[in-house]
Amino acid sequence: MVNTADHITIHPCRALAGSVRVPGDKSISHRVAMLAALATGTSRLTGFLQSEDCRNTLQAIEALGALVESAPEFVQVTSRPWECPTHPLDLGNSGTSLRLLAGLLAARPWTTELTGDASLRSRPMRRIQEPLELMGARVELAGPDGCAPMRITGGALRGIEYALPVASAQVKSCILLAALFAEGETVIAEPLPTRDHTERLLQAWGITVRADGQRITLRGYGPHGPDLEARDWTVPGDFSSAAFWLVAAAVLGTSVTVENTGLNPRRTALLGVLKRMGADLTVSVKESDSALEPSGTITVHRADLRGAEIGGAEIPNLIDELPIAAVAGAAAKGTTVIRDARELRFKESDRISAMVANLRALGISADEREDGLIVRGGSTVRGNVELDCRGDHRIAMALAILALRAAAPVGLHGIAGVNTSYPEFWKHLISLGAHVAFDNRH
Repeated sequence: MVNTADHITIHPCRALAGSVRVPGDKSISHRVAMLAALATGTSRLTGFLQSEDCRNTLQAIEALGALVESAPEFVQVTSRPWECPTHPLDLGNSGTSLRLLAGLLAARPWTTELTGDASLRSRPMRRIQEPLELMGARVELAGPDGCAPMRITGGALRGIEYALPVASAQVKSCILLAALFAEGETVIAEPLPTRDHTERLLQAWGITVRADGQRITLRGYGPHGPDLEARDWTVPGDFSSAAFWLVAAAVLGTSVTVENTGLNPRRTALLGVLKRMGADLTVSVKESDSALEPSGTITVHRADLRGAEIGGAEIPNLIDELPIAAVAGAAAKGTTVIRDARELRFKESDRISAMVANLRALGISADEREDGLIVRGGSTVRGNVELDCRGDHRIAMALAILALRAAAPVGLHGIAGVNTSYPEFWKHLISLGAHVAFDNRH
């Protein structure tokens, strides 16, 4: 069930119960498809996320020469020599696709234009322009304020030592992928640890990536890049999608189990936050022969939550979960403070502004900070209101969970973006006991 409507009405629900198997991890799906397009032969990617964002990545690697076959349970990628695309690569809403592909295109002897929808064309791209140009590529940003469309002309790349100005796994990954085709060593210094899916995948493909604290080192293979062989992968469930059910169970109950979710330690800081807030949760890690990406099952029972401080080094490892963490704060007793999270302003929407505006519309006391927000929980959630999700998938899903606690039905507008990351979200919400109604009002 993939919803195409852009408006939904959420009816009050006093309890959710059951189990959910979340779809494949979006971050891993992007990365494994791109690397499969470099590897000689055919790679089968089981559990690949069949969402709009990941389809944009598949269409891009097809335009660059790869053969892609999609089935409900897997995707097959057969590499062929990369070639200059005949048209700009439209990556829709996917900033991950654009930033990572820019790294892979930085050594190609042609000019490629990368673009996307209005949201993508409003997100900052100078953060990848600078390191790629230092390495030897030419990068032009045709949009205002250093935004896409981006035209990248490949060059002879050299390794660099680069300190990331912000903690960003996408920028780090862009540089690492470009570094594969560089001469010499590339060293990246992170201000804080970020998700490490790219490093894990590269290492699994036989590429040496050294991590010394927050310094990551990769020695390049020169302009022809590494000699990778195709292989099969199983993509675990997406913890960022699981997060909505973890909070829903904690604030509504009775209990919800999320199966086969990724448990990469660089992604699961929300678990620590929920424990500090008093959540009753059990994590079971699946035993596996491969330590590439840990996965397992999480069960959460309803609990009385209390407010918490969220900030510092944990922020990069729950940046996508902060909207639903704010919902937990709204349901908790006391005050929840989210800080050190200015990156939220540069996502698919300004997520700080979006969450505060919608929390207030629901009768929750909330204030913006430049780098976060303050949520004063414990109030009754107001019903009979219309909320603007601003086309942002994570805002829409977070508000849907909070709307279940409302005193009367709540309307959500701008929900179509949910299809970029979790097309089955509404189906799963209904399966756990919620009552919703779709329409196409504008």
